[in-house]
Amino acid sequence: MANRTMIGFLVLAVLFLGALCSGADWPQFRGLNRDGKSPETGLLKLWPEDGPTLLWEVDGLGDGYSSAAISRGAVYTTGMIDGKGYVFAFDLAGQPRWKSCYGSEWMRSYRAARCTPTVDGDRCYVFSGLGVVTCHDTRSGDILWSFDAVERYQGKFPIWGMSENLLIDGNNVICTPGGKRASVIALNKTTGKVVWECEELDQYSSYCNPIAVDVGDRRIIVTMLRHSVVGLDAATGKLLWRDEFDQYHTDLRRSVNANTPIYYDRRVYTTSGYDNGGAMLQLSTDGSQANRIWTDTVLDVHHGGVILHDGYLYGSNWTSNSRGDWASLRWDDGRKMYETKWNGNKGSMIYADGMFYCYDEKSGEVGLVPAKPESFEVVSSFKITKGKGPFWAHPSIADGRLYVRHGAYLMVYDIRAK
Repeated sequence: MANRTMIGFLVLAVLFLGALCSGADWPQFRGLNRDGKSPETGLLKLWPEDGPTLLWEVDGLGDGYSSAAISRGAVYTTGMIDGKGYVFAFDLAGQPRWKSCYGSEWMRSYRAARCTPTVDGDRCYVFSGLGVVTCHDTRSGDILWSFDAVERYQGKFPIWGMSENLLIDGNNVICTPGGKRASVIALNKTTGKVVWECEELDQYSSYCNPIAVDVGDRRIIVTMLRHSVVGLDAATGKLLWRDEFDQYHTDLRRSVNANTPIYYDRRVYTTSGYDNGGAMLQLSTDGSQANRIWTDTVLDVHHGGVILHDGYLYGSNWTSNSRGDWASLRWDDGRKMYETKWNGNKGSMIYADGMFYCYDEKSGEVGLVPAKPESFEVVSSFKITKGKGPFWAHPSIADGRLYVRHGAYLMVYDIRAK
C-alpha cells in the first residue's frame, strides 16, 4: 500500500510539474514566430477591476525599450545605465541570475537600449544601438563573441540608432548593418564569422526586424530597408526581389519601416506609418519574384506591430507621432473592417487565446480586446504606473504570464484562468 501511495504521489507530481511547464516560451521580440502571437490557452477573458495579479516586478534596468524574452525558465531584457548597454537575466520568480555589459549604447535621440535579446538554446544575441552584435552564454552572461557590423560594412546610423532584433535562421544570425558594402549579412551563430553578405544592396537600415519564410523549396529572408521591401535567398544572401516604396509611399523623407513583415500563404504584408500605408505582395510559387497586389492607407502601423488572425490584419495606425486609431483589414483584399479610437492613442498589440493585449504607448493603459474583425472593444484594462518615458516596449506572454516593460521596470502579471 505504501508503494502504491508513493507511486500515486509521483504521478501527480509529474503531472503537476508538466502543467507548470506547458506554457509556450517567448524567446525573442514578438514571440516564437515573430508574429506577435502566443499559442497558449486557458487565459483570463476578463481581468479584475484593478487588473490581473502582479506576481513580481524588478527595477534598475536602466533606460530601455526592450521587451522581455522568456526561454527555458529564464527572462531576458536589455537596458542602458551610464551610457553602457546591459543584458539582464532573471529566473521566473524575478530573482537576478546575471547582468552582462555588452558595450556602449545609443546616446543620441531617445537614448536607451533598444534590442530585445534573441534566445537560441544556451545563447542569446543582442544588436546594440551602435550596431555591434554580441553573443552571450545564457548560463553566465559571458560574451562568447562580438562583431561590429556597422563599422565593418560602413553603415550609416538612422536618426534613432540601430533598433533591430536579431533573427536566428538555422546556424545563422541575420542582421542589417545597412552599409555601403552590404545592407544585410549573415553571421555564423556559433563563431560570429561572416557566412554571406548581400552586396547587391547598399540601402540603409530602417528599424525593421527580418523574418525567414519557406516558399516552395526555397527559404527566404524578408525585411524592409530604407527604400524597399526585399527578399533574399537565406542560403546565399542573393537578392531575389525588391518592391520600391517610392511607388506608393507619400512621404519619402520618412525612413521608418519598423514593423516586422507578416507572411502567410505566399503573401507578404508590410506597413510603415507616417501616412505611407501598407502593401501586400504576392510571391511566385518558387519565391523568386514578388508582385504588389494591393496597398492601403488605413492600417498604417507606426511601430506597434501587426497581427494576422483568422484572415484579418490588426494593429494601431499613425495619425501623428503620438496619436492614432486601432484598425482591422481583411487579408485577402485590404478591405477596412473597422477603425476605432481608444484614448486617442496608438500602441503595440500582441495576441493569445482569442484576445488582443493592447498597450497604449502614451498613457500606459493595457487593454484586453476580443480578437474579432467586427469591432474593437476593450473589455478590461489597467494602467502601468511605474517607470518613465514612452510606453514603447511590446508586451510578452509566456506560461500564463504577461510581461510588461516600462523604462527601468519590468512587471509580470498572472493572466491564467483560475
